Amino acid sequence: MVRRGDAETESELPRLIVSTTARQQWILTQAAFDGLLQSLDTDRERAGEKYQEIRSNLIRLFEWRGCPFPEDHADEAINRAARRIAEGEIVREPSSYCFGVARLLVLEIHKRSVKENRALDNLPEPEQNSTDRSESESRDDCLRECLQNLLPAQRELVITYYQGEKSSKIKNRKRLSERLQVSINTLRMRVLRLREQLETCVEECLKGGA
Repeated sequence: MVRRGDAETESELPRLIVSTTARQQWILTQAAFDGLLQSLDTDRERAGEKYQEIRSNLIRLFEWRGCPFPEDHADEAINRAARRIAEGEIVREPSSYCFGVARLLVLEIHKRSVKENRALDNLPEPEQNSTDRSESESRDDCLRECLQNLLPAQRELVITYYQGEKSSKIKNRKRLSERLQVSINTLRMRVLRLREQLETCVEECLKGGA
């Protein structure tokens, strides 16, 4: 249940809910995975061992570079390498190739993180006329409904994250990261994922009420 103090924070959240385009991601197929293993070693068991070794090393690389989801990023790097191999690219040193892909992915992650952080901290204040206020009220209603669809812990996380003003907001986020025992960057990424979920839910709600 959303508390009264939390409801005040909800007035800030609708400004965050904007339409997004679903990301198109390539899905690793069994054939592509088999091709990757074949490039590692003709013996399936040895190939599996090499695969696990590469993945473990990639996870450490992403951890060292401060990326928020090392295991997910390691899998993404391997998937990209598998895709290139499936598309016919000749890869003589699969391990080195995967690390090359991972280094490029690190750059993407850091660039994306900078943009996302700016988007979170520098959201514009929209001017509203009577029509805008009506739309805003509808958005508020949809947001409250969508918040209720989240798990209690998720709802508390996203609401607490946006509580406060400037310095107090920063302190709130620091306390939240300490309580959850995660870095501020990881906390941001978790909230961003919940935002995307809320954005989709609110847009569908608004369409349904149109």
